[in-house]
Amino acid sequence: MSTRIEIDHRVRHPEKQGRPDNPISRKPAWIRVKAPTSAVYHETRELMREKKLATVCEEAACPNIGECWSQRHATMMIMGEICTRACSFCNVATGLPAPLDADEPRRVAEAVAQLKLRHVVITSVDRDDVADGGAAHFCSVIEAVRTAAPETTIEILTPDFLRKPGCGEQVAAAKPDVFNHNLETVPRLYPTIRPGARYYQSLRLLDRVKQVDPSIFTKSGLMVGLGETKAEIGQVMDDLRIADVDFLTIGQYLQPTVKHAAVDRFVTPEEFEELASMARAKGFLQVSATPLTRSSYHADADFAALREARARQLSA
Repeated sequence: MSTRIEIDHRVRHPEKQGRPDNPISRKPAWIRVKAPTSAVYHETRELMREKKLATVCEEAACPNIGECWSQRHATMMIMGEICTRACSFCNVATGLPAPLDADEPRRVAEAVAQLKLRHVVITSVDRDDVADGGAAHFCSVIEAVRTAAPETTIEILTPDFLRKPGCGEQVAAAKPDVFNHNLETVPRLYPTIRPGARYYQSLRLLDRVKQVDPSIFTKSGLMVGLGETKAEIGQVMDDLRIADVDFLTIGQYLQPTVKHAAVDRFVTPEEFEELASMARAKGFLQVSATPLTRSSYHADADFAALREARARQLSA
């Protein structure tokens, strides 16, 4: 069977077109992945099309899409395909989004039920144009999935709800099993890598979730290879532990296009092992640190391990 390759000719990042090109470095052998070919991959893809759903797997050009979709694991991306932010690391298209789709929660829930997911990850674009940043929409999706697939555990990966007080707490009150919000990088690099966000707003969001409901697992993620130092990564880990974050993911930054931030270096698997050991020593219940780690990579197995780690901690 031949695999049909579709080329996206849209100008996804109009705000980046005037920037100088950053040549894309050749990837080392340890982060090369095979093109997806399995029948289950194509079935998952067709279901997303049928339900008119976006996935961060496609929009962010995730390198793990072949593996994950071949296991019927797809990370739903709600509130459209257009983000109001223009982060220099991200491949999601930017611009003026369409209005929120009130029928989307039902379609997400139907897809989760049809895929028979044990654990689902639901993320979104940033919606700075909406008064609550999409908080109520997140709540509607959580409620719809709980109704359609009551046995499925729910992990959400939210925006930072910058300048939208109370909205993160509103989503936490809907009781997702995991509340994830990625810091992405170290504070020093925010002005160039994540210019629309504020480091301490992201930390405060994670801290507030734990105050609303300490039983919710909190999670955050970092990219490495952007020019950060090991000491800076250690400080971010400390900041996350002060906020009582349970789970940390660390993965290699991969440059989507020549208009995005350049890769400073490719971090070796041995260095990832060192970072994982450092994170465990600081008290995280669960750590995933490999070159191909992404927020939702192996999320179902990681969630099971996270629950077991908490049970052991409580019984100690």
